[in-house]
Amino acid sequence: MPIDPPPRTPRRLGEWLAYQETLHPRAIELGLDRVRSVAITLDLLHPRARTLTVAGTNGKGSTVALLDGIYRAAGYRVGTYTSPHLLRYNERIVVDGKPVDDDALCEAFELIEAARGSIELTYFEFGTLAALWLFRAADVDVQVLEVGLGGRLDAVNIIDTDAALVTNIGLDHIDWLGSDRESIGREKAGIFRHGRVAICVDIEPPASIAAVAAAVGAPLRSIGIDFSYSPRSDGRWEWRGGAGADAVTIGDLPAPALAGAVQLRNAAGALALVEAMQSSLPVAATAIRAALPALHLPGRFERRGAVILDVAHNAEAAQILALNLRETGLAGRARLVLGMLADKPVEEVAAALAPVVVATYLGGLPPPRGLSSDVLAERAHVLRGKQFPDILSAFAAATRDLGRDEVVLVCGSFLTVAEVARQLDG
Repeated sequence: MPIDPPPRTPRRLGEWLAYQETLHPRAIELGLDRVRSVAITLDLLHPRARTLTVAGTNGKGSTVALLDGIYRAAGYRVGTYTSPHLLRYNERIVVDGKPVDDDALCEAFELIEAARGSIELTYFEFGTLAALWLFRAADVDVQVLEVGLGGRLDAVNIIDTDAALVTNIGLDHIDWLGSDRESIGREKAGIFRHGRVAICVDIEPPASIAAVAAAVGAPLRSIGIDFSYSPRSDGRWEWRGGAGADAVTIGDLPAPALAGAVQLRNAAGALALVEAMQSSLPVAATAIRAALPALHLPGRFERRGAVILDVAHNAEAAQILALNLRETGLAGRARLVLGMLADKPVEEVAAALAPVVVATYLGGLPPPRGLSSDVLAERAHVLRGKQFPDILSAFAAATRDLGRDEVVLVCGSFLTVAEVARQLDG
């Protein structure tokens, strides 16, 4: 049974969030009818702002962050909605580079609570409606919405996007989206709209991406076909798109500030979306050049002295993380602190990281979703890790064992990284 709403005074953010977790019998319940009904009551379905929607298995966060940086550098007022958060819920809803404050969130939640009546909203649906309401209140020019899970039935899909981007398709959330890339691609392509440009950054996309685009009449622009990028030996790069009279080249671009070669591919997709929106949201190349070196996203191969924080929690992200370690010369010099959730591909993550780490420290995460160190050790047996009851104990041990020129790599979940980040922040 749902608990009573938080008292009207004081309205604390923590109370609202705890209340939202009790409203729906399931933490995840895909579908648009409930959230759309409340959005209609709040008059949120037809925003003045241009809407850009980003879906995919990995790379969504960095793509949203770069789009935010580009449009703000171009002089637009921008709102971004992402999930999950690393340290504070407020990180999910950002206006002009600043997370909204507790008071603004609580005001939005109060309005949503009044509008929903007897409709049982999930935690994520509540947050999505709050983001849309806060972006309207802030009168943003552009709202960049990251899909939480899938696409077709995700709450952000109640808004008809002006342009959509799919980063890549991997095997994640298979209980909800399907057990193969074709099924997952079909769900993620559900954000495409008739007559609105759809960008695909997957270098080997499942056929379902193009099939959905054709079925709904969305002009599809794919990496390697409709746009491309070329790195230079000096670390700078060039983006190219279009053909013939419509060909566009943006050269002498600085590298994205996030580590890893994959970030060039993510950036190329973001630039393809920016180029597709030029008629309604003009952006000069100077804004792009300003945004790329300023790109920052906590918990994505984030270096803090001898500690690297990375929220990688699926097979593709773990493979990219392993590649980053090799590219930076840290393969074989990383002491891995790993904590994971039960519904993640632990075996695949362990297999990707085993060749590049020197030792592993397995930390337990709290139930019901978190894995104890015992179960994690069974599933990640290829790592032959030492076991600890919690993440901070594992981190302390890895830090004590740290050798010269070694690093502590913390990964496996947002929850894992957050535990260590809080300690490092002191």
